[in-house]
Amino acid sequence: MTDTYRAAVVRAAHGPVDIEAIPAREPIGDEVAIEVTACGLCHSDVHFMHGTSGTDFPYVVGHEVAGRVSAVGKDATGVKVGDTVVVAPMVPCGQCGQCTGGRPAACAARLLRRPPIPLADGVPGTPVLGVGGLAERVLVPARNVVPIDPRVPPQIAALLGCGVPSGYGAAVNTAEVGPADDVAVIGCGAVGVAAIAGAAAAGAARIVAVDVNAGKLDVARKFGATDLVDASTPDAVGTVRRLTGGRGADVVLDAVGGPATFGVANGMRATGSRLVVVGAPKVGDSFALPLRDLFLTGGSIRVSIWGDCVAARDLPMLAARYLDGSLPLDEYLTGTFALADAEHGYEQLLAGQVLRSVVMP
Repeated sequence: MTDTYRAAVVRAAHGPVDIEAIPAREPIGDEVAIEVTACGLCHSDVHFMHGTSGTDFPYVVGHEVAGRVSAVGKDATGVKVGDTVVVAPMVPCGQCGQCTGGRPAACAARLLRRPPIPLADGVPGTPVLGVGGLAERVLVPARNVVPIDPRVPPQIAALLGCGVPSGYGAAVNTAEVGPADDVAVIGCGAVGVAAIAGAAAAGAARIVAVDVNAGKLDVARKFGATDLVDASTPDAVGTVRRLTGGRGADVVLDAVGGPATFGVANGMRATGSRLVVVGAPKVGDSFALPLRDLFLTGGSIRVSIWGDCVAARDLPMLAARYLDGSLPLDEYLTGTFALADAEHGYEQLLAGQVLRSVVMP
């Protein structure tokens, strides 16, 4: 093991993404050391980088990680040196009342929380979503490490860490899409396209993709969208209602997050429908919802975090679907970057020029 490894660090809101040398250490206890082979660039990172999901700067960014196990602590189980793995940022604890009561998706401790990472100057760095994986190396608990088929290329395996399970699981696990459902997906970025793929796998009757970006709508069709709606048109809500026979959608998945898209989603849903908030709102976001209308519409409003996925079950399944050709994740990947060029990758993400880019350290 070298004395240091390189990692992407943001020291202030809207500050630059600096590649810094960080002191390395061996894994202890149940920790697993992973040689990072790929890390996806995700909007969730950007929320932290801009200070809209937290202000515990500096941040060691990146959480969509694939790699190879290089060392294990003495208490680590379930993985071994040499395994090809994906880091799962959310794994239920298995011990709390929600877990033992059969509701692991409600586990308050399922989000990975790691101690600060000491930077070279001694300042503690906060790992984004407990991972901090836009780096050459990362340490995480063994329970957050999921072995997958080594035939999956690293740049594809990284996608299984966040964007793909978040969207796919939102449709399959949270919304429980079925063959009788008309589904509308608002936002056809990485998460939204994965939600479309999930709805298609569940056999949805109709899948309406809604976005302002024509290029993203074209990709949405490749993942199973049956209808495309330009959200920049004045009557996008009316268009979705017309496509669904005037009723509205049985399932509406808001893959953007925030008051504007929540209002649109609420306008698209049918009586008795499920509205699922998938995209993360910013701190301070709110929406005034007329309670009488909510009462008369019925149905439910749900929140999907990481697609309510069970990591050990769902990540190998998604890998298998990629390998058998039923989940075309090569279409999902826009490009790859070196670690030194990570900031340029984030700039392209913010400009809406990519679906998902991956850094390969």
